[in-house]
Amino acid sequence: MEVIFLGTGTSQGVPIIGIDHPVAHSTDSRDKRLRTSALIKWDDLTLLIDCGPDFRQQMLAANCSYLDGILFTHEHADHIAGLDEIRPLSILHGPLPIYASTQVLSALEKRYDYIFATENRYPGAPEVDIHVINAQEPFEIKGKKIQAIDIMHGDLPILGFRLGDLVYITDAKYIDQIEVEKVKGCKVLVVNALRILPHPTHFNLEEALAFVEEIGAEHSYFTHISQDLGFYEEVQKVLPKNVYLAHDGLSITL
Repeated sequence: MEVIFLGTGTSQGVPIIGIDHPVAHSTDSRDKRLRTSALIKWDDLTLLIDCGPDFRQQMLAANCSYLDGILFTHEHADHIAGLDEIRPLSILHGPLPIYASTQVLSALEKRYDYIFATENRYPGAPEVDIHVINAQEPFEIKGKKIQAIDIMHGDLPILGFRLGDLVYITDAKYIDQIEVEKVKGCKVLVVNALRILPHPTHFNLEEALAFVEEIGAEHSYFTHISQDLGFYEEVQKVLPKNVYLAHDGLSITL
């Protein structure tokens, strides 16, 4: 399995428009972050986790022109606002399978009514193949088992995903112990670490590190990072062994 971090930034990306923050002036490319998304290549299966506003740019950078499906964690704009950009993929390969909770699908249908219309469809509108998922029942794509994980993003229920030995979680603030059991035993853990100070809806660095320690994966990577976490090089130096800041374009192999 190959995991490519297409984006590792928070909802506004890094740097943020109009905000004069020290990280905004960094010359290290690892401090430039698009909105959080990941490409998973698992044998003959190619999946995208979340489809944010930087989707087009990210897919071009990854030289990716085919997807077996998109897994959605939740309905916030930085995770769904690129859905219209799947148009060339659905033209080339037919309706693109999307996997999401009923809650997320409801939000998508409201925001992109023309994509989900069954009558008088706009010519050229993207086409999707809808799959409803939940954390109670694993699902399969091309024979590969995927387990959704219930996460709380503040008061909003969202999903993480376990794909074999990989667990991908973003925007977490609280994870019930029953769901933590689904995470344990993974070899690679990806989880959000927004900043140093506490945040009402995201793990800060301290909380992310505590979760990493509880899970005990062989390697852990932080994503959904804001400029307030600090410079990549400085933060990486103080992280425990086998814990890393992910950065845009990073590719890891399991």
